[in-house]
Amino acid sequence: MTLKLIKNAEVYAPEYLGKKDLLVGGEQILAIENNMHIDVIDVEEIDAAGKYVLPGLIDQHVHIIGGGGKFAYASMTPEVDAEELIRCGTTTVVGLLGTDSVMRTLQSLYAKVKALQTEGLSAYMLTGSFDYPPVSITNSALEDMIFVNEIIGCKTAISDERAAYVTENELLKMLRAVHVAGVTTGKGGILHIHLGAMESRMDMILDLVKNKHIPAHHLSPTHVGRTRPLFEQAIEFAKLGGMIDLSTGGTKFDEPYRQVLYALEQGVSIDQITFSSDGNASMAKDNADGSFHLYKAPVDKNLKNVIKLITDGGLSITDAFKVMTINPAKNLSLKQKGRIGVGFDADFCLFNSDFILTDVLAKGDIRMKDGTFIKKSIDEKILPIVVFDVPVYF
Repeated sequence: MTLKLIKNAEVYAPEYLGKKDLLVGGEQILAIENNMHIDVIDVEEIDAAGKYVLPGLIDQHVHIIGGGGKFAYASMTPEVDAEELIRCGTTTVVGLLGTDSVMRTLQSLYAKVKALQTEGLSAYMLTGSFDYPPVSITNSALEDMIFVNEIIGCKTAISDERAAYVTENELLKMLRAVHVAGVTTGKGGILHIHLGAMESRMDMILDLVKNKHIPAHHLSPTHVGRTRPLFEQAIEFAKLGGMIDLSTGGTKFDEPYRQVLYALEQGVSIDQITFSSDGNASMAKDNADGSFHLYKAPVDKNLKNVIKLITDGGLSITDAFKVMTINPAKNLSLKQKGRIGVGFDADFCLFNSDFILTDVLAKGDIRMKDGTFIKKSIDEKILPIVVFDVPVYF
């Protein structure tokens, strides 16, 4: 096992630990100490003098196999590339379906999750989609979560004209399935709820928490910054103990970092807010002549908005990075993610003093160095197939 020793780093875990050395072995953090010296031959030293070291970022809502287009087949978006994620500091990603569960399938989503894992990222997925009953790989969302390691929750949609118009009782059935699967497997489990722009907004979710006494942390609403009235309800939900997820690359009434600052002014704790990109979703923007042009939602807006929280919003480095590290890790019950600590996964982002991302380590491997992406080598195992007693290699 090759050891890596990161020297002279200003470490934010995300709380500030001071100038430390980090020892990495395999995929995990083995030690965090002052001025370490390792007397072994096989150790790679990385000098992080003058750099901030923070946990790798978690993006809990990405259309990793692309999204179904809003404007017919030609508007479908492509798959995400591992380099796109690494270049914006994302070392952990959660893939999911959108409106399209016919041409975009959970089976294809699973294959892409496995591919990203092979390329060195931590990748997970949600079962379900906009449909009801939820689409699944096995017989149900419950069985998906129990039998497929990579499936850590279920997605559904409300208050959207493209959704299945689920009733409160149907939402409770999905919540029950996710909860039972979560406690059975130890995954935690999350019901991730897409919110559209209809006037029903979060009414159903707030009713479940306030009147049906469903714990708010069992529900994970996203796109809460789509409209201002929706965001006002999200603030109420956060004060009830829920986690609210702001989309940085999708539809929004204001820049996400400004939405965070407003929520903080209204008494919401920074510990109840997350960012996700909605990356690769199919988007349309109106032109001045009345036409529109199509584009895919970017995956790099999470990091840009986190930095804006620091430079423009005056938040501490610790608080700003919570929305992309420990908060989504808590929301998703990813116990090895979101922190720099002994025993945690060795996912790191290294920034210079101007908050330019220079280096990224994912599960202990250097994936970007001095701004240059490093493609992970994939070992090809060539096995012989015997044809008429003669081994033929493919």
